[in-house]
Amino acid sequence: MLRQYELVDRVLSYDPNANEALLNRAYVFSVNAHGTQKRASGDPYFSHPIEVAGILTELHLDDETIATAILHDTVEDTVATIEQIEHTFGANVARLVDGVTKLSRIEAQTENERAAENLRKFLLAMSGDIRVLLVKLADRLHNMRTLHHIAKPEKRRRIAKETMDIYAPLAERIGMYEFMKEMQTLAFAQLEPEAYESITRRLEQLKTGGGGDRIAKIGSGLKLLLSRHGVDADISGREKHPYSIWKKMQERHISFEQLSDIMAFRAIVPTEEDCYIALGHIHRRWPMVPGRFKDYISTPKRNGYRSLHTSVIHADNTRVEIQIRTEDMHEEAELGLAAHWAYKQDKVKPETQVSWIRDLVEILDTAESPEELLEHTKMAMYADRIFAFTPKGELIQLPKGATPIDFAYAVHTDLGDQAVGAKINGRVVQLRTPIDNGDQVQILRSRAQEPQPAWLNFAITGKALAAIRRHLRQKERDETQALGRKIYDEIVQRLPATMAADAQGAALQRLKIADEAALMEAIARRRITDAQVMEALMPGSAGAEALRALPPQSSAISIRGLTPGVAFDLAECCHPVPGDRIVGLRRPDAGIEVHTIDCPVLAAADDADWVDLSWGEKTEGAVGRISVEVKNEPGALGTIATIIGAQKANIVNLRLDNRDAGFHTNTIDVEVHDVQHLVRVIAALRAADAVNDVERV
Repeated sequence: MLRQYELVDRVLSYDPNANEALLNRAYVFSVNAHGTQKRASGDPYFSHPIEVAGILTELHLDDETIATAILHDTVEDTVATIEQIEHTFGANVARLVDGVTKLSRIEAQTENERAAENLRKFLLAMSGDIRVLLVKLADRLHNMRTLHHIAKPEKRRRIAKETMDIYAPLAERIGMYEFMKEMQTLAFAQLEPEAYESITRRLEQLKTGGGGDRIAKIGSGLKLLLSRHGVDADISGREKHPYSIWKKMQERHISFEQLSDIMAFRAIVPTEEDCYIALGHIHRRWPMVPGRFKDYISTPKRNGYRSLHTSVIHADNTRVEIQIRTEDMHEEAELGLAAHWAYKQDKVKPETQVSWIRDLVEILDTAESPEELLEHTKMAMYADRIFAFTPKGELIQLPKGATPIDFAYAVHTDLGDQAVGAKINGRVVQLRTPIDNGDQVQILRSRAQEPQPAWLNFAITGKALAAIRRHLRQKERDETQALGRKIYDEIVQRLPATMAADAQGAALQRLKIADEAALMEAIARRRITDAQVMEALMPGSAGAEALRALPPQSSAISIRGLTPGVAFDLAECCHPVPGDRIVGLRRPDAGIEVHTIDCPVLAAADDADWVDLSWGEKTEGAVGRISVEVKNEPGALGTIATIIGAQKANIVNLRLDNRDAGFHTNTIDVEVHDVQHLVRVIAALRAADAVNDVERV
């Protein structure tokens, strides 16, 4: 453990103007606050925050961040309060400590809920000051270094999985690759101990069997090549870390022996121009591996990382990865976002580096479940990136496999909501079309458009999925409440007397429902019955005796203006269309299921309430299902399609049900305006020579 003077000396070595008194006070405060507390290793508890601070001094962080690291567990694990921290160390340190502190022990039903709640608090805190993230990552790194002291294997695995799922990706996204690699390696050792042991043993054999000499030999040869051409380069080489090797083995389904790019080299050169000069000479000397060249200088990663990456085939057909960068690029690659918080940066927050954090915070506001939150944030933190351009040349970074709908939401949420199509490189395409690296994408929009449920099938970014789901949830809530209002108004008509002016407010209290909107939703979802609503509005109107003679529904409830699949569903068994006589089945916590009055399913629906429905005036559009028996002859299906098209109807699905020598039977779903339109389609089909019989299903 670092002694007090050693920690202070470390900070003063890179920042002579650091507040030495602040650091000394923080050290003494932490030691006194934690007192005799012990860690699982048996070490004094205060050794942990001191070591976390020591990790952050390696990043040359400012004195406030170091003090925060020293104090970060005092509020959670001791009797110290945020007020004490603020009084002793100032508002800035108190705010940072408060951001890092876990406010309360989270009692969660599932691991996902616990992890999601931790992530939620964490992201909200770091969105205010990214130094919260830097302290938390150092805290997690030290905990992983001492994880082996925890006795329970299941607890070690839980912490390791959380590290692999959340903290390592966060470190990668802000460019702190050394943190990421060490966390992944330590977590990998817990999650896949046999694989870890096997890979580390083989790497050791590679070194002792001449692998270490080979790295030195390749490195010296690379340095000699560049120096001959006037490029002064600092060359370093290493084997890739065990987790990255294992991941590559899993992705490619190959063994360790089949891996050909285990070694990686880094060339640090004086200028950006030298990067490209060095790259040219390397490619002239050794063949490049196709598809392995990446220019992160002209198109930096979203976390600001800049470097040239290439893989070449060296002697003995050995694949070697080479990274080429300047000293400044290297510093930023090693420290990532922390480089912007070093003492010399005058504490200017790097807003351009943290736009993805704002995306994550937006996801926090829209995620409805822990599973959804974790899914979206992993999408935002993981994923290889591609680069696409707006018509004005603005660079948009997206995960591989992204579509124009992801692109639209990455530009602006409103643009995503109103997208109706896209042009990729000037060619009109569907919104589900994958975007390739370097594509120029133009989004076609309409103010009448709104997010569609089908978009969830091909949107892949967390931001797009969260925005679409938020809109669909809001629409479902609005339409459910509108339907509940219609049912409520009908219930009021059935009351035996005129309702008092304050009856609804009293009913809310009796039903223990928060407000009118919640009441309408509860009615539509049949969380409460019609009789309960009547009794709450007018006590005695639906009592035990009155229930036997509960007034029948006085008028049909219109579903006009509501969207199928949102507040109600059109039953698949009978495919009702406007003009049919319809009824609805209401089950608890489900939308109304609309059936035709003669649907055989109704007879077996003992678990649902019936509600009389009407389409309302000018309701248009639904899918009717017909069964068509057609002669087994060439062109028969073409004839059917032509007839349906001539009747201005649209085939949305066709299924071959039966086929024999003379006839085959097809079930066809046809989009029509109303029942009269469907009747005209059926009549036209019956008049065709190729058709033997037509029936509505």
